[in-house]
Amino acid sequence: MAYWLMKSEPDEVSIDDVLAAPEQTVAWFGVRNYQARNFMRDGMRPGDLALFYHSSCAEPGIAGIVEICSGAYPDASQFDPASHYVDPKATQEQPRWISVDVRAVRKTALLSLKQLRTIPALDGMRLLAKGSRLSVMPVEPHEWRTIEALLEQ
Repeated sequence: MAYWLMKSEPDEVSIDDVLAAPEQTVAWFGVRNYQARNFMRDGMRPGDLALFYHSSCAEPGIAGIVEICSGAYPDASQFDPASHYVDPKATQEQPRWISVDVRAVRKTALLSLKQLRTIPALDGMRLLAKGSRLSVMPVEPHEWRTIEALLEQ
């Protein structure tokens, strides 16, 4: 099993939205960074777990845990002219962007970015690196265990 962190703006999709969705499952769409796409396409597998991270909001941080519950498939928003995620260079024959489905495992108390920065065991975490902007990134097993223990408190 691999571990991930997936960022979402809560006004677009929040952990509460995932919990309210049919089967508590949503498509993870709108990723428009090649490195993040490659993590989803090449690394994620059904059964992997991810930290659901609220970003670009008053208090960014980890808000829940989700499970990857599908393999990668073409992100439909790249073909939708009404979507702000449309990509005119993408075609049905050669899609550029992918989605995976995620299912809510649980909502957690918010573990803020500010709090994460104070934990020595997380010093090397990609999320905390200067200039880190990726919306999807791997989480090392020791980082996952540290965060999981904090979320259990």
